[in-house]
Amino acid sequence: MLECVVNVSEGRDGAVISSIAQAGGACVLDVHSDPDHHRTVLTMAGAGLEEAVRAVATRTVARVDLGAHAGVHPRMGALDVVPFVVLPPGGDAPGAPPLDLAEAVAARGRFAAWAAEALGLPCFLYGPERTLPEVRRRAFVSLAPDTGPPRPHPRAGACAVGARGVLVAYNLWLAGTDVAGARAIAGALRGPAVRALGLAVAGGAQVSCNLVDPLAFGPAEAFDAVAALARRAGASVARAELVGLVPAAVLSAVPAGRHGQLDLGPDRTIEARLAAAAPEGTAPAVP
Repeated sequence: MLECVVNVSEGRDGAVISSIAQAGGACVLDVHSDPDHHRTVLTMAGAGLEEAVRAVATRTVARVDLGAHAGVHPRMGALDVVPFVVLPPGGDAPGAPPLDLAEAVAARGRFAAWAAEALGLPCFLYGPERTLPEVRRRAFVSLAPDTGPPRPHPRAGACAVGARGVLVAYNLWLAGTDVAGARAIAGALRGPAVRALGLAVAGGAQVSCNLVDPLAFGPAEAFDAVAALARRAGASVARAELVGLVPAAVLSAVPAGRHGQLDLGPDRTIEARLAAAAPEGTAPAVP
């Protein structure tokens, strides 16, 4: 089963965000907006997923002008990132065989070809062959778009279209330090299982993480590692924020007594939202 986690460069205009989310219909399981990042993350899954993602993309390119955008999160387009994500049956258990990304790679290719033709949008592919950070570094410099025109769209910029396994986006606000301190902590935290940036938000500082192997290094491990690094600098973690949803397997690895501290809960899983979205009397398509 596939999920798509669409990242849109609009996090402040409620009417625009609502319009984009409505375009995705019943496939939109969660909408998370951040005014400092100036970004909205739509978690999407279910029947008709690819058509729903195309509708969200069309609405985003029509409503969001990247030329007027200013936010702390890196971005290259109005429709910034469109990853197709494999949700492994039964959860991604430790020691399981490598994920088969073939279905996600195929969906990625179909979307990139469509976006180039229908929206005139340059698309850069990431996943097995290169990472998203590499695309951000090299786009239009040493890397040409895989589909679409060779130059950015005049209003919408470009789009990174991915094929990957599950990751968890997770933010940790800091108290007692500034953005320089957050960047130092992010640098010390970075590793094979976690990508991290130190950002200035709402007059404070934040470590913004992508947990790329969330069963090996999940929200609890990220919180504890950042808290330990912050203590060494005389600072602390003020609060945590889950961006979007987590697989149930990630939640089950965290003691229930820590759910509140870590901004987690049974209603914040992909499986729970799919079950809630299923028509009454039908079996939900849970992974």
